[in-house]
Amino acid sequence: MSGRLAAWLAFVGAQILLGYASRATQGKPDRDLVYHWSTALLSIVYYAVFLGIVLVISRGNTRNLLALRRPRSWGKALGISALVIVGVIVLELALDPLLHPDREQGLTPTHWEASHAGAFAASFAAIVFIGPFVEEATFRGLGFSLLVPYGSVLAMLSTGVLFGLAHGLVEALPILAALGIGLAYIRARTDSIYPCFAVHALFNAIALTLAVTT
Repeated sequence: MSGRLAAWLAFVGAQILLGYASRATQGKPDRDLVYHWSTALLSIVYYAVFLGIVLVISRGNTRNLLALRRPRSWGKALGISALVIVGVIVLELALDPLLHPDREQGLTPTHWEASHAGAFAASFAAIVFIGPFVEEATFRGLGFSLLVPYGSVLAMLSTGVLFGLAHGLVEALPILAALGIGLAYIRARTDSIYPCFAVHALFNAIALTLAVTT
């Protein structure tokens, strides 16, 4: 095992342990977290540290390891992304009556509060743009690049499952893992994290928008 891969696995493993430890001790978070300015601020700080560690692990070959390049074909990337989006949505609709995954993470409010629009906009930016980019750079970028020498299927499955576990959730784990595997499939077929980021950002944006408009 390479030193980079060992460092990445240790980093992701620590995140998983901290996530589940936090959930076990603190329980489910407030569903109105996106209406607090602290949510956006803490998210930005968290993802800045997160990205910093990724950059340290990938130093010397960051652009290549993080797959920061154009996809082989934007048309192909669009078609594959559409299939992944449909597949994950179908799975989510099938599991929602049983698991209610949207309620577990505490980032989907139950109604719109106009008085907190500013804080919501800041949280929206952090959750829809900053978070997905950092997570894609971590899992479909660095993680996939380090694992793909051991086989594309292993890279897709392992980064997908680890991505799901890294959120520290239980009920939402099947959907998060499926989304992670789907995003890894996009990465494998397009050789770029840009389509993965777009799909990831779209899912987060839809979830937040539907939460305050339905």
